[in-house]
Amino acid sequence: MSANGKKVVVAMSGGVDSSVAAALLKEQGYDCLGVFMRLGNDPMQQAGDELVACSPEKAAKPHHQGCCSTNDAADARYVAGLLGIEFYALNFQHDFGGIIDYFVREYNQGRTPNPCVRCNEYLKFGKLSRYARAVGADFVATGHYARMGRDAAGAVRILRAADHAKDQSYVLFGVPPDELPRMMLPIGEFPKSEVRAMAQRFGLPVHDKPDSQEICFVPDNQYFNLVKKRSPETVKPGPIVDHDGKTVGTHDGHQHFTLGQRRRVGVALGYPVYVTHIDAASNTVQIGPHEDLLHRRLIAREVNWLSARPTEAIHCLAKIRYNTPPAPAMAHLTGPDELTVTFDEPIAAITPGQAVVCYDNDVLLGGGWIERVQ
Repeated sequence: MSANGKKVVVAMSGGVDSSVAAALLKEQGYDCLGVFMRLGNDPMQQAGDELVACSPEKAAKPHHQGCCSTNDAADARYVAGLLGIEFYALNFQHDFGGIIDYFVREYNQGRTPNPCVRCNEYLKFGKLSRYARAVGADFVATGHYARMGRDAAGAVRILRAADHAKDQSYVLFGVPPDELPRMMLPIGEFPKSEVRAMAQRFGLPVHDKPDSQEICFVPDNQYFNLVKKRSPETVKPGPIVDHDGKTVGTHDGHQHFTLGQRRRVGVALGYPVYVTHIDAASNTVQIGPHEDLLHRRLIAREVNWLSARPTEAIHCLAKIRYNTPPAPAMAHLTGPDELTVTFDEPIAAITPGQAVVCYDNDVLLGGGWIERVQ
């Protein structure tokens, strides 16, 4: 793609991936505007102004810390200064509060949420895209490991990253279809090792910055503590039952558990047990052997289909969570907002609240939010 003076808003998180994305676009001649999205509740962040401008000459020294913190904002600002591009910090904390509320609500309903997908849908390719239009930008770019390409009909589509082991296209399935022509994913052609090498070539001090491993608003990974703090009235002791419904133990709150969990179940039955069902209405956690987790069919809602909607069932590859490989399946849009996916072989721990995402080889077709198994 030729730059031709095109303007790109680059979502800069302060990490190596988005920093290299900005550097590549600048090198290719695009007019880049770096944007850091203030999402969390870091007490060091000033939550007053909607827009805080940071000129390159005022770039701070880089820091090395997790995701979306004040130090990450400083890293992003510093990189923008080195690259000589405009930089702004946008205050999205109020909007991000809705994603945290969704996270808590899903756990309270016995489901396992995926806030990263919601963030991409609502903020990065929602509110940030609207901001990009407001400032006259032609594109929005991120540092996701995925690619933009075209399907057999020539339509713009999201593709899996060239390095499938690092692919992040799963978390992009919720992007509004009309945003696809305005998306740029500059690093999807490269493995992580090459991205870090490019960061060194560009002289970026974040080249060795560790990848963030946590959800940005739960930096200690203690999800239960967040749920309990924000909705203490929902956390109550309840029964743990076995495959036959017999009470075999108690728990301190079903929000401690997620489907497929094996560790820290707190009950020994003489064989490996897994969490096989969570009934939030009765505050009951069911455990059983691994075979109780196996299912072939799921129903998904809130469907976002990025390709042409098929009228019949199609063979595809489908992923039921971010960190598992896609598996062969048949996908059928069985209603205006219903997706049925039937796997060729049984799949373990199909989890309500997670997304199912469908692919035609590398082309992301679409997906939905898992409602139940059959």
